Amino acid sequence: MITVYSKPNCMQCNFTKKYLEDKGIEFEEINIKDHPEVIEELKLYGFGSMPVVAVDTLDDAWSGFRPDRLAELEE
Repeated sequence: MITVYSKPNCMQCNFTKKYLEDKGIEFEEINIKDHPEVIEELKLYGFGSMPVVAVDTLDDAWSGFRPDRLAELEE
């Protein structure tokens, strides 16, 4: 399961979600504005910017718009 942690008015978040949608890759979006309880967890994993894209768990995650990492999800 792919989870995209995002925030409003975030261009990199929008690029990431559009990439996944265009490739037909299913994902769950968690907007940190609507779910502020996840912010501390993301910080514990060292993330300070959005989006954070997690594949199954935050142990396998990255932040920012990363077309190289997103392309790996297509395989």
